[in-house]
Amino acid sequence: MIDPAAIPPSMPVLIAGPTASGKSALALAIAEAGGGVIVNADALQVYEGWRILTARPSPEEEARAPHALYGHVPFDDDYSVGDWLRAVLPLLSGSERPIIVGGTGLYFRALTEGLAEIPPTPASIRARADALGPADLIADLQRGDPTILARIDTQNPARLRRAWEVWQATGRPLSDWQADTGPPPLPLEATLPLLIDADRDWLAARIERRFDAMLAAGALDEARANLPRWETAGGARKAIGAPELIAHLQGRITLGEAREAAIVASRQYAKRQRTWFRARMGGWTRIAQPAP
Repeated sequence: MIDPAAIPPSMPVLIAGPTASGKSALALAIAEAGGGVIVNADALQVYEGWRILTARPSPEEEARAPHALYGHVPFDDDYSVGDWLRAVLPLLSGSERPIIVGGTGLYFRALTEGLAEIPPTPASIRARADALGPADLIADLQRGDPTILARIDTQNPARLRRAWEVWQATGRPLSDWQADTGPPPLPLEATLPLLIDADRDWLAARIERRFDAMLAAGALDEARANLPRWETAGGARKAIGAPELIAHLQGRITLGEAREAAIVASRQYAKRQRTWFRARMGGWTRIAQPAP
């Protein structure tokens, strides 16, 4: 296990791991031991309106150390990797070392490897992509960007659509855009990169306990407050457990059914995170949970 007091106070720290694995607690321990600002790298915790359901740090925890990029995005907005990277840049050169913590692997990849500045995709192109199946997208990309097909998980519809949309919208393959990517804002070798490697069964039990704790803390009331604006929600509608609690409030399922569905969704999300981390974060220092 990492000793927070042994980390040099000037060393930037990256903490990645699946949902409910204890990332925020570790970040707070490091900040209290050696100073620093805790910076959110979770694509769901950026939205206002979901403090409880996305397990954002509590006001009491925020009072113990500086925190940044939590709950700063309006509920009805969308928020991209590029948006996050632009927001985090000023924090890298501040007076306090950054302790960047979260479960969104693409944020860490953009931070430590760089990000291509690709123009936004028009809505008309997105609509065309949504109308195509995976086989059609793959067939088109075999002609337009075979290089990207060799790099991405072709079983991931979102990755396929993104590659297809970039090619159609810009006239350039996504692989070309990636080849022109500039230097990373924070190279991995300039940080202490920590990856929480959580045992599957241990994590599944924690996810269930945490969701019950969220309900006890008022997650249903939080969902009720957001119900009037649910139809206009942007990326905030992706919060794990939100669709299930909203469905209950709309009378479509019982609270028990919402609870079970939300726990299943959280476990599936954690599985996707763990798979991504194993494939992409070979150079990170792994921390076993539970600790041996």
